[in-house]
Amino acid sequence: MTSTTDRTAPRELAAELPARLSLTPKTTLAGQLDGAWWPYSRDLEAELPPLAAALEKCWGRITRVTVSPTRWPVVPHTVAVDGRVLHVGWFTEQDPDKLILLSHTGGRWDLLVIPPETTLASAARLMAAAAIPGSVLTAGVLMANEAVIGRGMRDVQRQEIGWENEGGACVSPYGSPTDRRAHPLPPEAPWR
Repeated sequence: MTSTTDRTAPRELAAELPARLSLTPKTTLAGQLDGAWWPYSRDLEAELPPLAAALEKCWGRITRVTVSPTRWPVVPHTVAVDGRVLHVGWFTEQDPDKLILLSHTGGRWDLLVIPPETTLASAARLMAAAAIPGSVLTAGVLMANEAVIGRGMRDVQRQEIGWENEGGACVSPYGSPTDRRAHPLPPEAPWR
């Protein structure tokens, strides 16, 4: 996955910002994931309340959340959400890139968790891929695929920079694309 500098938000800011979500549309196709969530930080106490509030309208009251402790430095047992308690559990066997949400009225939902330091382009690709109805791709597979895509894009950029630094920039037979005065187009050119 492509990541750059630390893009995590401070705890106070993360709690005030709306949850960044991409949910699978309601269909009869059952997939591995029900969407993706891109938190602003790795602070579950700050991140879970806006997530639960955003999901309450479409999925009902979220009562339990499970995570893998691999990606979260602190996993609290409970988190206060609008005057009630959200129970948080962790399982080392759970996919580290997945969050499981449980509601007493609606069931279970699995979300891909996109790391907060992920670049915008990478997060957009992941959010779109996780919201495809009926997709058989797991959270771990999506993250591995994105890592390959990110590496490939960085390699292409390095090759282009090297090409241009070595004098390999393409030049039109009429001169540089920005310097049309040096080599004007022939008068018979129909595209003038």
